[in-house]
Amino acid sequence: MNELRFSGSDRYVATDELMVAVNAAITLSRPLLIKGEPGTGKTQLAEEIARALGLPLFEWHIKSTTKAQQGLYEYDAVSRLRDSQLGDARVADIGNYIVKGRVWEAFACEQRPVLLIDEIDKADIEFPNDLLRELDRMEFYVQETRELVKALHRPIILITSNNEKELPDAFLRRCFFHHIRFPDAATMQQIVEVHFPGLKKALLAEALQAFFRVRETPGLKKKPSTSELLDWIKLLVADDLGPEALRATDGRGLPPLHGALLKNEQDVHLVEQLLFLSRRAR
Repeated sequence: MNELRFSGSDRYVATDELMVAVNAAITLSRPLLIKGEPGTGKTQLAEEIARALGLPLFEWHIKSTTKAQQGLYEYDAVSRLRDSQLGDARVADIGNYIVKGRVWEAFACEQRPVLLIDEIDKADIEFPNDLLRELDRMEFYVQETRELVKALHRPIILITSNNEKELPDAFLRRCFFHHIRFPDAATMQQIVEVHFPGLKKALLAEALQAFFRVRETPGLKKKPSTSELLDWIKLLVADDLGPEALRATDGRGLPPLHGALLKNEQDVHLVEQLLFLSRRAR
C-alpha cells in the first residue's frame, strides 16, 4: 500500500511544518498531539486530513465529565434492568446493551480511518493515561462479553489540546507533537483568501491591519483568533463595508462590528482607551 501523505487542501492552509508533523505521525504510527490557541484550526485539521486522503473520520469531543472508558464502550445496565422487568427477550444477550464508543467505531472501520480526540485537556488528569494501552496496542477487552476488540486498521489519530492543563509524561512520550503558531500576516492573508476568494485587496489589507492592531493590544484577556477574524470579515462583506469604513472606525477608535473580535467589556474598554491615547499622541 502506498504511504499516505498529507499536503494540505483547498480549504485549509497548512504550513510546511504542519504537513511535516502530520506525515511524521502517519509514518511513525503515533498519535499527533496538536496544541495552539483556540481558533487556530486544530479541530478542522482532522477534518481536512480525512477529506484530503479520502478516509472516514470519527470525532470524539471531550468534556470535563468524559471518561476514557466512554471512548471504548459503555454497558447500559439501566436499559437491561428495565427490559428484564418488562420480560423483553433481548436481556438474554448482554451484547445488546453494549454501546460502542468512538474508539471502538474507529477500530471496527473497514477502511483506515482518522480518529479525532478533541480537547483532551478538558478531561481529568488521568484521562490520557487511561487510554495508553489501548492506543498503543490497538486493542481492548470487553469484560461483559469477554470479547477482545482489535483494530482492523491503525487509525490516524489526531489529539488536540488548548493547554488548559499539563498532560502526563507517559502519554506525551507516545505522541508526535506539533504546536500551531498563530499565523503571521502573510499566512493569515492566504487563509482569508481561501475562505473569501473574491475579497477586494484593499478591504483585505485594511481588515488585517485592524485585526492585528487589536490583537497586539497589550493586556487583552482574550486575543481574537483566526476563526473570529473570518467571522468579522464575513460580517463586513454582508454589510458591504469598504476599506474606508474600517479607517473611519466607530467614533471611539474601535473597528466596526468589533463584537466579532472582542468578547468581553474589559477588552473593549482597553482597546478603546489605547486607541484614544495613540490618536492624542499624534
